[in-house]
Amino acid sequence: MPALPPALFDLAGAHHLTASGALHLAPDEIPGLQTLVLLSPAEPGFWDHFTATPEYLDGTRDPMNRWSARVITAMADALGATPLFPFSGPPWQPFTNWARRSARAWPSPVGLLVHDAAGLMISYRGALAFRDRFALPPSGPRPCDTCPDQPCLRACPVDALRPDAYNVPACKYDLDRPGNDCRARGCAVRRACPLSQSYGRREEQSAFHMGYFG
Repeated sequence: MPALPPALFDLAGAHHLTASGALHLAPDEIPGLQTLVLLSPAEPGFWDHFTATPEYLDGTRDPMNRWSARVITAMADALGATPLFPFSGPPWQPFTNWARRSARAWPSPVGLLVHDAAGLMISYRGALAFRDRFALPPSGPRPCDTCPDQPCLRACPVDALRPDAYNVPACKYDLDRPGNDCRARGCAVRRACPLSQSYGRREEQSAFHMGYFG
């Protein structure tokens, strides 16, 4: 079985993206396509790269989604692949399901996905689906299994994140509490993860995303 095309990694790296997982699609899951590769920000450096792009600088809505669509579609055209995005729908593509099936992301103790390299800071900008069945890269272990302290469980001041529930109203209410820095620095739970701390994501990027949360 052939390996994933080397050009995939070259094209992704040129835009500070990385192949953050891959899986084989079930027969007829996406007719005619067999291998799917998930794409995520490559850190450190993604935020500095993105903020120099036309989409960020033009002052119009949804710059990161527009940038992702342009860049990943161009990658797909160059590689003969099909681009897929988590923000285009309905119907919405099952990115969370694909992430779990990639064997590089798992449910964490707080319910959020945790990635073997990005920790709780994992995000997906898109995916490429190929007609060929490529060999999958090796996967890493679930990081929570070797994290004895699991600080994510104690990081939220209102205990909004649990494996079986996410208390959205409590989370949004706490964002406006004096002294809460989640809006400016990113979710405290995500930041508490030891892997998140070593991932290199800029606080400005987290604040950008939190601005859409509300």
